[in-house]
Amino acid sequence: MKFLNILLVLLLVLFVNSGLRAEEVSAGPVLGEAAPNFTLNDLDGKPVELASFKDKYVVLEWTNYDCPFVKKHYSSGNMQALQDKAIADGVVWLTINSSAAGKQGNFTPEKWKELAAERKSAPTAILLDGDGKIGQLYVAKTTPEMFVIDPNGALIYMGAIDDKPTANIEDVKTAINYVQSALDEAKAGKPVSVPISKPYGCSVKY
Repeated sequence: MKFLNILLVLLLVLFVNSGLRAEEVSAGPVLGEAAPNFTLNDLDGKPVELASFKDKYVVLEWTNYDCPFVKKHYSSGNMQALQDKAIADGVVWLTINSSAAGKQGNFTPEKWKELAAERKSAPTAILLDGDGKIGQLYVAKTTPEMFVIDPNGALIYMGAIDDKPTANIEDVKTAINYVQSALDEAKAGKPVSVPISKPYGCSVKY
């Protein structure tokens, strides 16, 4: 009992010294509950708010173009094909980068436009999260890492893009794509068969 009391005191001290208020502490998004709202600027400096896409399916894609696991999906054309198919079907696709200044994957908006054009990537918007607040809000750990939100604003999928946790481009051909499956099943009125999986890839460069 004495040990537990000491542990609780230490945790309280760490919490106070962290400078965080109670309302800022979050365990991250919860499957089946409302996805945390946020606002981030796109590459033109225009604020984009998640809540503005009410009544639509939304995909959040955490990315870092320099990550080998991300390169796997862009070099193969897999990510762009997913984006194009989803957007054509009325889905909003938000690509988010949480790399901090000076870290791998952090670019100016102008450079992001250049790189996206080279990759023929055309999501609804590319959003910059240089201070990492939104990445931390979603507890995003890897690139790529994916979230799917239904028209009611509830999180229906979170985790890896597929079931092949490698950087091998050949694995794309035989992978089960969890994001596409979640969208297809949800749109058909079916429960998502794999609603959560372990994300894989490079660590987010906070």
